[in-house]
Amino acid sequence: MRTLVKKESRQILRDASSIAVGIVLPALLILLFGYGLSLDVKNIPVAVVLEDSAPDAVELASAFALSPYFEVRRVASMAQADEMMLARRVDGIVRIRPDFSRLANQGAGEVQILVHGSDANQARIVQGYAAGAVGQWTARQLAEGKPAFAGPVTVQARAWFNESYESRFFLVPGLIVMIMTLIGALLTALVMAREWERGTLEALFVTPVRVIEIIAGKIVPYFVLGVIGLVVCVASAKFLFHLPFRGSVLVLGAVSVLYLLVSLGMGLLISSALKSQFLASLVTVLAAFLPAVMLSGFLFDIRSEPTVVQFITYLFPARYFVTLLQTILLVGNIWTVIVPNAAVLAGMAAALMFANLRVTRKKLA
Repeated sequence: MRTLVKKESRQILRDASSIAVGIVLPALLILLFGYGLSLDVKNIPVAVVLEDSAPDAVELASAFALSPYFEVRRVASMAQADEMMLARRVDGIVRIRPDFSRLANQGAGEVQILVHGSDANQARIVQGYAAGAVGQWTARQLAEGKPAFAGPVTVQARAWFNESYESRFFLVPGLIVMIMTLIGALLTALVMAREWERGTLEALFVTPVRVIEIIAGKIVPYFVLGVIGLVVCVASAKFLFHLPFRGSVLVLGAVSVLYLLVSLGMGLLISSALKSQFLASLVTVLAAFLPAVMLSGFLFDIRSEPTVVQFITYLFPARYFVTLLQTILLVGNIWTVIVPNAAVLAGMAAALMFANLRVTRKKLA
């Protein structure tokens, strides 16, 4: 028994993959799930349109600024707030009308709350937080015994782009990202590794075929498969789940092709570098699939995560594709959102293809 234990211990020390699975993988998973799984919503960016300069109105606007749940951005007009909402720079608008103080003193005060409804659950939470901030302000006014204040102030709430709070409007675009990631990264991660393990690349290397031709031969079939999967997903979203298709089909196709190229390049790079199907599949799950679920904004709001994790999310392409799909399907062709996110995906695709050319060489060692 002692000899067997010693033998297995030496085998583990010699095999780096065993150490990775036994030590590195649990550490990565606990960090990923510990920081990524959060149902709290904090630091919600909201635009506050203060159209009443009376002290009561200014104090109500300050109640939102002092709340830990909101990140207030003062704007001068509703037109500017609308533009920020369309560009997804804010998730809500708080409008304090010009006659707010006068109506509040008559017991008919009203605050308008507009929220981005692409994430129905978050929209409800934002509305609840906003109503809480107004309620605290109302209680403070009554507690201070202000003679001119009749109270209470009501909240007029409305969700944009998802008026019925349908959760599938938020979930289906994220599911499309999951499927594209599976088709692109996870399947191609096994392609080159399988060739290395079976030794079939040796026969390929003695032919005049170039490296770029090898890579293209591996990518093209899975690219076609990914396009078919994309068409099926979009058709299901439109005709089965009844998502509003407010953007352009051409724009959706273009950004989807970019993400598919990124996923294919990532999977092929991992497969070429590791040369092992087991390790390639494991690393692909960690580098592509889990971040697409946890750190893309698909299930959990990125702003509620620690600052360090928020910066890490910029490294994963799924973050940009989730934003693009939600914008194109639910809002429309908002170029201030589409252009920068698509540009990042294009840069990632080019970088991954260049890295594949560098890693894949016609030699055995």
